[in-house]
Amino acid sequence: MNEYSFIFQINRATRRFPIRIKGKTNDKHHRILEAAVKVFAEKGFFQSTISQIAKEAGVADGTIYLYFKNKDDILTQFFSYKTKLVFDRFKEAVEEGPNAIEKLRNLIRKHLEEFQRDRNMAVVYQTETHQITRMAEYQIKKMSKKYLDIVSEIVEQGQQEGSIRRSLYLGLVKRLILGSVDEVINTWLHSKKNYDLISMADPLVELIIEGLGKKRETDHSS
Repeated sequence: MNEYSFIFQINRATRRFPIRIKGKTNDKHHRILEAAVKVFAEKGFFQSTISQIAKEAGVADGTIYLYFKNKDDILTQFFSYKTKLVFDRFKEAVEEGPNAIEKLRNLIRKHLEEFQRDRNMAVVYQTETHQITRMAEYQIKKMSKKYLDIVSEIVEQGQQEGSIRRSLYLGLVKRLILGSVDEVINTWLHSKKNYDLISMADPLVELIIEGLGKKRETDHSS
């Protein structure tokens, strides 16, 4: 049995389940994921190659196939890994809020914090979500649904507390919040100025809660 046959047989057994040591994902698997996203962010997904990823990770090209089927598999596994990690942090931040407004503030602040912490992830995620044909379609939809579910709970709590109007259409509010955060991140990524993304959290929450319109005053002249 030659080296490539050996790698192929191992890959068939491990392509669905990354190699694990004592219950934790192998460090090399994680290193390849992070290296791949760095390459995707710098060169674009379609222009990236397995060789470039292997070089960035400091491994042989054949090693990649011990953990991943192909480049698409690397991207989908990365999103699956990040979904679990990031959303656990989102939930922790939300739970610390004493009311709906503070929960929303914590969620948006944590969202911006995570994307600022990992710019490569931000670039790849924002790029993929705006592609007509998305490589990680299922993972992206799953992330969006989880996020919108958290927002729904916050909005419904705010409606019960009286801090958010009950007359608002929930589906529209959810998409307004997600779209607003998305646009703030996009602007930050494409800005030529280096500024703190997290500093946009409070102004954004105030804009969402207060809205752009001014309440009409009741005409008492008649």
